[in-house]
Order: sequence, then C-alpha cells, then structure tokens
Amino acid sequence: MNPPQASEFGDILYCFLSILLEGAPYIVLGTLISGFIDAWLPSGVMDRLLPKNKFLAVIVSGLLGAVFPVCECAIVPVIRRLVKKGLPVSCAITYMLAAPVINPITVISTLSAFSGNNGVFMALSRIGMAYLVTVVIGLVVTRLRPAAILHPQLLASIDDPSAETGHSHATGSNEQRLGHALKTAQTDFLDTAMYFVIGVLITSVFNTKLMIKPEFQDTVRLIAGNEFFAVPGLMVLAVLLSLCSTTDAFIAANLANFSFVAKLAFLVFGPMVDLKLIFMYSSVFRKPFVLGLVVGLFVLVLAFCALWSPTIQHYVPGK
Repeated sequence: MNPPQASEFGDILYCFLSILLEGAPYIVLGTLISGFIDAWLPSGVMDRLLPKNKFLAVIVSGLLGAVFPVCECAIVPVIRRLVKKGLPVSCAITYMLAAPVINPITVISTLSAFSGNNGVFMALSRIGMAYLVTVVIGLVVTRLRPAAILHPQLLASIDDPSAETGHSHATGSNEQRLGHALKTAQTDFLDTAMYFVIGVLITSVFNTKLMIKPEFQDTVRLIAGNEFFAVPGLMVLAVLLSLCSTTDAFIAANLANFSFVAKLAFLVFGPMVDLKLIFMYSSVFRKPFVLGLVVGLFVLVLAFCALWSPTIQHYVPGK
C-alpha cells in the first residue's frame, strides 16, 4: 500500500496544528491565571502596590516580567484581567510588552542559542533594548485616555463590573471562588483563542506557501546583504513567523546571512508584535491604538538598533 501523497492543504494543516499545539497550552495557562486573578485578587491592589508616581510606576512595570514570567501567548488574557482589577493601562502595556523578553526562560534560551561571549552580549542587549522600548511606550501611554486605548467591551466592564459576569467578583468559600475562576478562565479562553487561531492560520499559510519558494529565499539573501534593509526585513519576518519568545533565539542564531544587529531586532520586536499577537491585542485594545502601537514599536526598535550598532561592531567584530 502506497503512503498518501503530500498536498498543499496537508502542509498548511500540519503547520497550523504545530503552531496551535505549541501555543495553546500557554493560552490555557494565561486564562487560568486571569481566572484566579479575578477570583482572589482584590480590586485596586496592583495600583496600590506600584509607586504613585506615574513615571516610577512604568519603570517598575517593565521589570515585572522577571518576577512574573509569562510568554507572549499567555500575557494578553492576564493583562486584560489586571486592567479590570485596577492596574493602570500604561503599566499594563509596559508589562505586557516586556514580560515575554524579560523573563528567566527567555534569557536562558538566548544564552544557549548564542555561544560563549556572544550569548551573554546578545542576552544583555536583548533585555536592555526591550526594557527601554517598553518603558518609552509606557510613558507615551500615560498621556492617553483609557477610552482611546481600551476595547469598548473591556472599558464597559471596568465602568460596570457586573456587566460581564453578573457580579463584581467572586465571594464566599474557596470552592465558590474556584468555580468563579474556572468560569472566568473559560470566558477569557474563548475570547482570546478566536484571535489566536486567526493569527496562526495566516502564519501557517505564509510558512507553507511563501517561505519555501526559491524566489522568496533569494530575496531574503539579497536583503541580508544590505544592512539598511536587513534590520527592518528581519523585523517583518519575525511578525510573519510568529515564534514563541522562549524558542525564537535558536531560529535567529541560525540566520547566518544576517548581521548581529538584525538578529537583535528580530529578537526584540518579535515577542512584542507578531500576527497572532496583533489579533489578540484587538480583543483588549481599540484597533487604531493597536496600529499605532505596532508602528511605534517598529520605529523605536529601528532607532535603538541604529544607536546600538556601533557598540555591537566593537564587541562583536564582523557581526
């Protein structure tokens, strides 16, 4: 009996299931965390724990990823719930963008992917640049009204906490709170997973229909040879590939034709913006804000890479 022949649809389906199964556990984890936050975390406690000064609050929020490590697949439902619990929007966005990069698992994977001193330098550069970029974004957001940022449905649930679940938060025994947490997690999972699946489907089509074409690979090699195009080119590729921040360093390390600074841009921008994240952001933020956020992050990462490039040339010659 002859084995079944490969098909284009089969390739897309295989890629789709691979990315879906890799990311789905983190979505479940994120929504479970969001459920327990809703059931046990008192409203306003995050706001009370952070410094009262807006600038210092954003500074601290950018470091929370080292204490509460969450990858980009799980962070969106967590942020959605923390905002409802009173976390300032500027602090929430800063934490949301920084956490996938500034967490121990990502740091260890970056050190492992890049050998020797290059690994240490890349890990430190990645953490430092991600932190600076996210803090700048957070400070800009402090100047905006929540009504101009948050999705109308989320904004309405903040103004009227009973609108979503029929009561402001779980009360009573631990068993009742657990039931409330699981119910909340289910709701958040369904809301977030829809956007995640759309992003994964688009990524799968790109990976199976475009990435394998010889002319596309020739274009990539051409871009890699020109530093002016290499940095933004790899940033766009990071968006399309939609890799997890805990494993993307191994892909970047094997992009032999690209410079060190282009790989750094790939590793900083990718965990903040990719296809699945763009759709997931749309469940929390207004679409004009999502567009502005993507453009702002793109410009900032480009600018910081240009500023950091001379240092890279000094410490990593030929890269």
